Amino acid sequence: MNNQTSLSEFLLLEFSKIREIQILHFLLFLVLYLIALVGNLLIISAVAFDHHLHTPMYFFLMNLAMQDIGSVSVIIPKSMANSLMNTQHISYAGCVAQVLLFVFFVGSDIALLTVMAYDRYVAICDPLQYEMVMNRRACMQMVTSVWIAGFLNAVLHTGGTFTTHFCSNVVNQFFCEIPQLLKLACSDLYITEIGPVVLSILIAFGCFVFIVVSYVQIFTAVLKIPSAQGRKKAFSTCLPHLIVFTIFLLTAFVAYLRPPSNTASHVDLVFAIIYSIVPPILNPVIYSMRNKDIKVALSKLRGVR
Repeated sequence: MNNQTSLSEFLLLEFSKIREIQILHFLLFLVLYLIALVGNLLIISAVAFDHHLHTPMYFFLMNLAMQDIGSVSVIIPKSMANSLMNTQHISYAGCVAQVLLFVFFVGSDIALLTVMAYDRYVAICDPLQYEMVMNRRACMQMVTSVWIAGFLNAVLHTGGTFTTHFCSNVVNQFFCEIPQLLKLACSDLYITEIGPVVLSILIAFGCFVFIVVSYVQIFTAVLKIPSAQGRKKAFSTCLPHLIVFTIFLLTAFVAYLRPPSNTASHVDLVFAIIYSIVPPILNPVIYSMRNKDIKVALSKLRGVR
């Protein structure tokens, strides 16, 4: 396709031309999607229906679950449908929507995880001020800011990506990923998106530094807790948060900063799966399923006393 200024569709990465492997891919993604969907819906239901969980930490956790459902729902069902129907097609409008919504949910995720780190910092390092600092109004303002910032960030990236002209419509990824789309650019207009990408990476790295510094302070305070039970409880709420965020950022950085290649790469595919699918699956497990309060709330939902 030479110097096309407009496209009607893109072709996403085909996992295999063998029908059996296509079906296997469909089933694997279906299982992963259901795990992420059910786990996060359970969190939302538990927090929404149990007034004991109407606290800042669980309020943020519920919003994180909504963002995780959104991010996987934007990319996985389309990939599953393509494998099932033996096709690679996604419309131009569908690709634009996929970029907009995926960046929106992922960007909001990063911002919210940073807010959650601050919440844990105040709760552990300054507990006497916690109720005053993390009051209902403050929490609502933080979450509203997270969603608005995520949307504005998504609009910026989507506009920067699709202002360019594409010389090909073959995307070497199972969803419309910005780095893969920029490789298709046939003019220097793609530079308009490189700036926002670099800016977002710097902001994400800044969030990472903020979270690390917060947890250094948290771990220092935790080590001073005389009770072994208290130390264990504090670490159990903080370490998983740091681990998931680190995995997410490292794989996303690799996906977005790898040197461009015109051929499909298994490494690109693996890193895309890790940063886009693994966190929404792990978050319900490490944040909630080992949490006593969440277990009690889920038991009440099932009618177990």
